[in-house]
Amino acid sequence: MRYTYVNIEFQTGICLRSRILFVMQKWFANVGNAIYTILQGLAVTLRNGIATYDKDRKTFTEHFEYPELPVQVSPRYRGFHRYDLTTCIACDQCAKVCPVDCIYIGKEKVEGGKGFKVTGFTIDYTKCMFCALCVEPCPVDCIFMGGTLDLSSYSRDGSIVDFARLPIDTAWGRATLNPTAVAESKTLVQPVHGGPNQ
Repeated sequence: MRYTYVNIEFQTGICLRSRILFVMQKWFANVGNAIYTILQGLAVTLRNGIATYDKDRKTFTEHFEYPELPVQVSPRYRGFHRYDLTTCIACDQCAKVCPVDCIYIGKEKVEGGKGFKVTGFTIDYTKCMFCALCVEPCPVDCIFMGGTLDLSSYSRDGSIVDFARLPIDTAWGRATLNPTAVAESKTLVQPVHGGPNQ
C-alpha cells in the first residue's frame, strides 16, 4: 500500500514538471512573438521616417497641384453632396433617414395644387459623416454624393450649405462647390427654384 502511494506521488511530480515546462515554453514563445511584431511595426515607422529625407520625394501639393487643379478621387468617393432642386418633391425621406440629423428641409404647401414647394434644403457639414444613407431613399434621385473634396471656410457658418440658394449648376455639381458660392448664397432671401411643383 505504501509503495502505491509513493508511485502515484512520483508520477504526479513528473506530470507537474512537464506541465511547468510546457507553460514556460508557451510563455517564451509569446514573448518572442511580441518582440517580433514590435520590431515589424518599428521597421515600418523607420522606413517611412527615412523616406521623408528623400530628395526626390514630392509634397502633396507638388504631386497633385492642389488647389489649382482638383485632387483625383475614386469614382465612388463620397464627397460633398450634389442636389437637384428642380426635381426635389420635399418628401423629407433623406432628412428622416439621416443618423445625425444634419439635413434641414423647408417646404410650403402649393396653393391650388398638390405637393410642396421647396423653400430651403440645408446640409450642416459640421455634423455630416458622409455615410450616403440620404441618397438611397430618395424617390426622385435628386441627391447624390459628389466628388468635391474641399469646402474650407474661415467660420463654421461656411459649413452650413443651403442648396436651395446656390446656383443650380453649383448645387448639381456642374460647377465647383466652393466657399465663395456658399458665402454668396447666404445673402439670397428666396430660393433659386421652387422644385417641380412650382
